[in-house]
Amino acid sequence: MTPAIMLQGTGSDVGKSLLVAGLARACTRRGLKVRPFKPQNMSNNAGVASDGGEIGRAQMLQARACGVAPSVHMNPVLLKPQSEKGAQVVVQGKVFGQSQARDYHKLKPQLLAKVLESFDMLCGDADLVIVEGAGSPAEVNLRS
Repeated sequence: MTPAIMLQGTGSDVGKSLLVAGLARACTRRGLKVRPFKPQNMSNNAGVASDGGEIGRAQMLQARACGVAPSVHMNPVLLKPQSEKGAQVVVQGKVFGQSQARDYHKLKPQLLAKVLESFDMLCGDADLVIVEGAGSPAEVNLRS
């Protein structure tokens, strides 16, 4: 099984994406085949991966740091905010639909299957997968 490490932070916008890119670059320079992986990302900053789908721009940078073409499997779930309470859901690079925040939990079983599928795809061609967490494990900023 391909080893994976996960980087988490204390919140959003604390530098996780850049840290993953730097760590990926350092490991790549040491001869490892590294793949970045952010299971779910909320961002309107997106780009087109080499396989034609849409992923977060940070994962595009991380792929470049690894010296590989960006793939939709590096960011299988991209949430693009459309309003205060809703987002466009992009799954493995393709628009899946819209979701209101209160209804998102209903999609989780389907999305988890796609996330695991993408993770397995990346592991098949890597010596190391670096997983970037979203926000923080506790998400204290979302508590009322």
